[in-house]
Amino acid sequence: MNNDRQGQTLPSHSTERLHALAIMTILLLCYAYFFPRWADPNQNSRLNMVFAVVEEGTFRIDKYVANTVDYAKVGEHYYSDKAPGAALLGVPIYAALAPLLDTPLLSTVTARLESHSAFAGTLREDGSGVSAQKVRFAIVQVVLSFLVSALPTAALAALIFLWLQAVTPLVWPRLVVALGYGLATPAFAYANAFYGHQLSAFLLFAAFYLLARSSARVGAGRALLVGLLLGYAFVTEYPVALMVIPIGLYALYTFWQRRQFAPLLWLAAGGLIVAAGWMWYNTTIFGGPLELGYSRSELWADQHHTGFMSLTTPTLDAVWGITFSPFRGLFLLSPWLLLALPGFVIWWRNGALRAEWWLTLSIVAAIFLFNASSSMWWGGFAVGPRYLLPMLPFLAPPIAFVLTAWGERLWLRAVVMLILLWSLIAVWSMTLAEQAFPSDALRNPWVDHVLPNWATGNIARNMGVIVGLEGVWSLTPLFGILVIVAVVWFWLATRTPDHSRVTSSAIHQTANH
Repeated sequence: MNNDRQGQTLPSHSTERLHALAIMTILLLCYAYFFPRWADPNQNSRLNMVFAVVEEGTFRIDKYVANTVDYAKVGEHYYSDKAPGAALLGVPIYAALAPLLDTPLLSTVTARLESHSAFAGTLREDGSGVSAQKVRFAIVQVVLSFLVSALPTAALAALIFLWLQAVTPLVWPRLVVALGYGLATPAFAYANAFYGHQLSAFLLFAAFYLLARSSARVGAGRALLVGLLLGYAFVTEYPVALMVIPIGLYALYTFWQRRQFAPLLWLAAGGLIVAAGWMWYNTTIFGGPLELGYSRSELWADQHHTGFMSLTTPTLDAVWGITFSPFRGLFLLSPWLLLALPGFVIWWRNGALRAEWWLTLSIVAAIFLFNASSSMWWGGFAVGPRYLLPMLPFLAPPIAFVLTAWGERLWLRAVVMLILLWSLIAVWSMTLAEQAFPSDALRNPWVDHVLPNWATGNIARNMGVIVGLEGVWSLTPLFGILVIVAVVWFWLATRTPDHSRVTSSAIHQTANH
């Protein structure tokens, strides 16, 4: 690094909190502005379970099964075949919301939507129109998607920003990584969708954050919370077991370094609490503590029974497909993530945070190999390789090492910004095209899905539609609000007086150790 950085300032705690809050605000505005996709079988499977528990007092989704193809059949009854974590969180939320929806409010909203020309233009031509039950379902989906997916994703980006203080005290590289993760990766596509990927990603990174940022001895409460987070991440998305194990080993290393052994017992207790509830759920529905819904999935039996729960060995088709292919290629959709490769090299050479380096690399490698080994690696209708979503928060941090090391070279900074801009445009273009994620029947969704829909103004439903704006014009209120938030953020940041000055050598030492 250059030695001409005399006069740099370290952000104060209040400034750090301001930046973290601003990150969350910007991301929540972007996520909540777009409504979740209706008629999405994956989301509907979880929503069916929420409705069944609250309205029927049962896990059986017999009454609602017609709106999804993702179900398990046991005897003559139907159940969601998804890991139950996200749906179980949604149950108390809907239970609290239901009394409000039982007032005349719902009929008023339904009537307005039925007569709303701009909204009607977003419905499928072959659909059955608007009904009170569909509006109720949609309202619940909006609320649950925001609380169970959007809010955790925004908080996750803020945690990435805060943890990267261990890498560099400079604000701009951390902002680039945090906002880049939230807006320029496939995380954006699923941030306001009632899937389990983003919730599990937040739970995993939060557990890591609690361990990594603890400067003192780890107390029983923190260790118990880490165990609960790791356990619930698993029951939300089963493949993240491949991430839970290395984070658990990292916890063991952390406790061993501090000569603490009691926290390990508390961590295990947290995981066992979740495991006990999950096993009860499996036994109640599927007949055994380790029986999963996927094993009773009626329409996807071939995939789920291939190899071990759809896993075989990595294939070249899958490796190409999830990396650079037009079909589901992560690095074609979000090429700025390729900076993680030199990031890992620079990180290793710096010798900084060596345990965290091993943890991050093992997580990225494990989930990548999992996705490349799946018999259904493309993930159905999807934006990018959605099975990689939980590991993206661990793929992004190495980029901060690149930005810190190369940031003084203006031409390199310009190249990075251009790649990031392309990623932002690509992710938003594919995410917002049409009312559903690209079909897995389209081998090149850029040509067959993105371009045709944007050319005709057929983009995802959003808040702009509610006020009568159509097509691309419906995005203008969001961009206007974001400009206002950015101006306020900049004004508040410049007025924060309590910065502490540091020397160039201090910054260099922090970035390298």
